[in-house]
Amino acid sequence: MAVTPWTLLDTATVPGGEGDLRLMRRGSEFCIMTGSTALMNSRMSGSEEALASLSWDAIKTHKQPHMLIGGLGMGFTLRAALAILPADARITVAELVPAVVAWARGPMADVFGTSLDDPRVTIREGDVGALLAGENRYDAILLDVDNGPEGLTRDSNQQLYSVKSLRRTMTTLRPGGVLAVWSSHTSAPFTKRLATAGFAVKEEKVRARGNKGGERHHIWLARKPTAKPQTPSGPAAA
Repeated sequence: MAVTPWTLLDTATVPGGEGDLRLMRRGSEFCIMTGSTALMNSRMSGSEEALASLSWDAIKTHKQPHMLIGGLGMGFTLRAALAILPADARITVAELVPAVVAWARGPMADVFGTSLDDPRVTIREGDVGALLAGENRYDAILLDVDNGPEGLTRDSNQQLYSVKSLRRTMTTLRPGGVLAVWSSHTSAPFTKRLATAGFAVKEEKVRARGNKGGERHHIWLARKPTAKPQTPSGPAAA
């Protein structure tokens, strides 16, 4: 049986000059690549969808939740979040490469459906790191900006995973909020950095194709502690 070849649809330069992305198509299948590395494939969405569902499970008691998704990709995490978050939720998606947003509205429009036009969604073109500032802004921050803390294809992404940046990210979360990080592989050093930054860490193994199997991917769920009750003072505390 003849194998349908891949067709190059478009290329895009990553801002900062850190490589190029290529959008490939084979029949109804899409792939986004950098160099020889496949960053995502439209036939494998299970672990990206799990990133959304596991994050929602961690914050579902929060009222009017605000979720920040770092990396639009092929929209798997966004669409999974829209399917389970309430009508009063807000989702901000940060995408570094403007062409990826254009691909979502162009060649991959059928993949994305109406997700980008959902009133709960705001698309921000730029580095997600620029949104990780301020206090108590988000209930959940989902990072899927590379192949993980130890699988970087863009050197500047390293700053997202340092203890200093993780502490800043914790400040951006509301009490009880969760930082969820997707990775193609586990990383004991990153788990340690999360704990050092003050997070309560839980790790999940998920499959690339969900119930259909595929490669094993890794998700860290790092929860910010809830506010501690104030200690009574004065005569009444005696």
